[in-house]
Amino acid sequence: MLEEEYQQRRVLPPHLRAPAPAERPFEFAIRDAVAADLPSVREIYNYYVANSTVTFDEDTMSLREWKQKFAYLHKLGMPFLVAESPTGQLLGYALVSPWRQKRAYRFTVENSIYLGPAASGKGLGKALLAELIARSKAAGLKEMIAVIADQGAEGSIALHEKFGFTEIGRMGKVGFKFDRWLGTVLMQRSLK
Repeated sequence: MLEEEYQQRRVLPPHLRAPAPAERPFEFAIRDAVAADLPSVREIYNYYVANSTVTFDEDTMSLREWKQKFAYLHKLGMPFLVAESPTGQLLGYALVSPWRQKRAYRFTVENSIYLGPAASGKGLGKALLAELIARSKAAGLKEMIAVIADQGAEGSIALHEKFGFTEIGRMGKVGFKFDRWLGTVLMQRSLK
């Protein structure tokens, strides 16, 4: 008997094989971030700093910097959400921060959504953005801006479009990371 024939005979026909185990559903809960979440938030964000151009940061953020940002956003009453698995693992986060520091911009925010690498492509970004928009409306905010890298972030652009964001402009070659020039796509959505 030839080796190829032997290998073919060792495989059961499809109707005799056991069914593949059902894939567990992707489960998560969205809640307000607390200080204890910040080490995981930092880990998720710093992954993107080191491995992608979706953030133009080139230096990782320290836990101290995240604590300062958390306190500042909390003081302003701005939403900062996390998504958590049933086992307590932080899967991603979403927040808004002031668009600009001048007082007249106080009702306009920029959103940020970052997912752990294992949580992408499972609907978590959509759920976080929906909740972030709802919480931002409840906080009395009026306009939300998304500043998205023009390379490697097509999924983010598509997600924002699904939520009614429209492109309001592009800026070319405003960032330089990983030895290449990068631009941004600006998108906006009214929260009224």
